[in-house]
Amino acid sequence: MTAMNMVQAINSALDVCMAADPDVVIFGEDVGYFGGVFRATAGLQKKYGKTRAFDTPINETGIIGVAVGMASYGLRPVAEIQFADYIYPAFDQLVSEAARLRYRSAGEFTAPLTVRSPFGGGIFGGQTHSQSPEGIFTHVSGLKTVIPSTPYDAKGLLIAAIEDNDPVLFFEPKRIYNGPFDGHYDRPVQPWAKHPAAEVPEGHYVIPLGRANVVREGEAMTILAYGTMVHVVAGVLAEHGIDGELIDLRTLVPLDIDAIEASVRKTGRCVIVHEATRTGGFGAELSALVQERCFYALEAPIERVTGWDTPYPHSLEWAYFPGPVRVMEALKRVMES
Repeated sequence: MTAMNMVQAINSALDVCMAADPDVVIFGEDVGYFGGVFRATAGLQKKYGKTRAFDTPINETGIIGVAVGMASYGLRPVAEIQFADYIYPAFDQLVSEAARLRYRSAGEFTAPLTVRSPFGGGIFGGQTHSQSPEGIFTHVSGLKTVIPSTPYDAKGLLIAAIEDNDPVLFFEPKRIYNGPFDGHYDRPVQPWAKHPAAEVPEGHYVIPLGRANVVREGEAMTILAYGTMVHVVAGVLAEHGIDGELIDLRTLVPLDIDAIEASVRKTGRCVIVHEATRTGGFGAELSALVQERCFYALEAPIERVTGWDTPYPHSLEWAYFPGPVRVMEALKRVMES
């Protein structure tokens, strides 16, 4: 076991997959020689050559179009979109081609491609480097959506995504690349080295897609979160001594609905936390599922803590970010209902 931050864990996952399977190739803007803007692909071009780790033009449509073609011919491409905010030009390729290939060919072809992309705010990236578009892709049949919250999960989930025979969107919360973040932006940054989930095996392992993680057991309520928000919620629960059960979804599609249902039936209360905008966010789908499956077990209305329905503001970063104050207010409302 080696202590890694999330960037190092992602790099290790790519290294393991490229060593094991010559059909795995990685590419994107600055991915090759430079090793990626966040250094997640550092050293891979030097180790595996320019035909397996290479740079592309600034053309997201072309990047994903090439990935779809590669995948349909038997390769396992791992394409990087440098920031999730710039994935929209590739939307048609993902939705109309990658997501539909297995269906339209009656299973004759598959699209075993993975799209890595940093997402989310908390770094003063403004409206064009802070978006959380995961909910858009969960609406598309044929795409899988994965969001890790720790280095251990990042490596295991990424290997599982690359080995999967369907297209996977792998969104990486860039605010926690170098350490967990409890939402208190005015406190010193904590490195991953002090966190137990930074202990990452050096070799191959997988975390199956569609299996949530119960980060903390509790009786008072169920909190559903993913990515950076897992750490924000964990910090609030610890700081205020609340007996809440925190579930890290890990993957939105496929969703571990059994884990969610079992927890809500136990606690009788549910709070959903995500950074994406509220309207049409994945929290709305979670709320509907909990209401449909656990209606008679609920003792209070379901609460959602989310981003606002505005572009991500640069000057008002922490008013937009679902931080500890807003999370605690929602927990209080649920407990007092």
